[in-house]
Amino acid sequence: MTPNPQELIDIAGIKIPLIGFYDVPDPLPFQPFNKPKRCFFSSFEDWLQGYSTKVTTGESSCRGGGYWVGGIEWASREEFAHQINAREGFKSTDQLMCKWLENLKPYHIQNGHVVIGPLKEEQYAYLRTVTFYVNPDQLSLLIHGAEYHNASIENPPVITAFGSGCGQMAALLGELDTNTPKASIGATDMAMREHLPPNILAFTVNRPMYRQLCELDENSFLHKHFWKRLMKARKRP
Repeated sequence: MTPNPQELIDIAGIKIPLIGFYDVPDPLPFQPFNKPKRCFFSSFEDWLQGYSTKVTTGESSCRGGGYWVGGIEWASREEFAHQINAREGFKSTDQLMCKWLENLKPYHIQNGHVVIGPLKEEQYAYLRTVTFYVNPDQLSLLIHGAEYHNASIENPPVITAFGSGCGQMAALLGELDTNTPKASIGATDMAMREHLPPNILAFTVNRPMYRQLCELDENSFLHKHFWKRLMKARKRP
């Protein structure tokens, strides 16, 4: 059975539909498709209306997105680093930017196509990550859920790091088919935030973490007083 997020969504008050990152051999079940205007996240409003964005190996509307998701390589990593830094100024030196690119590998499409859009239950086998778009209160709830079965400090289940919005959807989580539940806090890329509401961040999870969140039960914090108190506080004038 595929995980059912409905109780979690209802209790958290999450209004924005969950967005899946799929790696599929056949993208047709995800129709209708939109055509993003460069940045993949220009499709955000379309995703909420039921559209999906298709990225085929070697094709991309966004050059950065093509690298992080679409399998498009630059002539050289040094040139890529120089162009990013010259335009965006993200790192103190081109050499540092180049080193960062070496350390964070892009996502490699395995089945020919990546599809980003609304969840499709019948396509669960090809699901790589699920992204919750949430406000700070809801983010705190999801972080609690990610930590529910964790006692480690050295290997926390939730990470956050510098990177593009599309890179944070997949590449940042590394091996996405791992049995270890993982999550990342995203939508911190300034280049894509113009396409989101100002109070919204992303919480991206791999499949094991998605299942863990969906299995939170009546004994968990979801049904305890701190969340209820917070919701009451938010309703005050």
